[in-house]
Amino acid sequence: MAEEHTGLEERIIIRDQHTKEIDLVNRDPKHINEDVVKVDFEDVIAEPVGTYSFDGVWKASYTTFTVSKYWCYRLLSAVLGIPLAVVWGFLFALISFCHIWAVVPCIKSYLIEIQCVSRIYSLCIHTFCDPFFEALSKICSNVRVALRKEV
Repeated sequence: MAEEHTGLEERIIIRDQHTKEIDLVNRDPKHINEDVVKVDFEDVIAEPVGTYSFDGVWKASYTTFTVSKYWCYRLLSAVLGIPLAVVWGFLFALISFCHIWAVVPCIKSYLIEIQCVSRIYSLCIHTFCDPFFEALSKICSNVRVALRKEV
């Protein structure tokens, strides 16, 4: 009974991951576009002191820039948002599929196979190199270096 209840909870949790509520107010909760898309009128168009246009032109330019940026974004997202979401969803599904079904198994297989090779390599190093370097260290252990400063 407890196992059936746990299985039901797991199915509910899995289903909720795909049908969760989205936040229509905070659409960038992880702040991935924090510095990229914050382009305002003042970031693009600025008049230095002494070279001001008419106030009406400045206000109209501000309004035109802001409204055109807003509506162009909305129109582009309305026309291209869903097709690009399909493309990006497919791409990330393909990347996930390749990672899960190809990359990780290849890495695991490689690690299993290399473990055998590493044992043979380690045995060869300990058999042939350790005695050589041990003898070399005994030869060099009696070498003394003295530094003198000559005036």
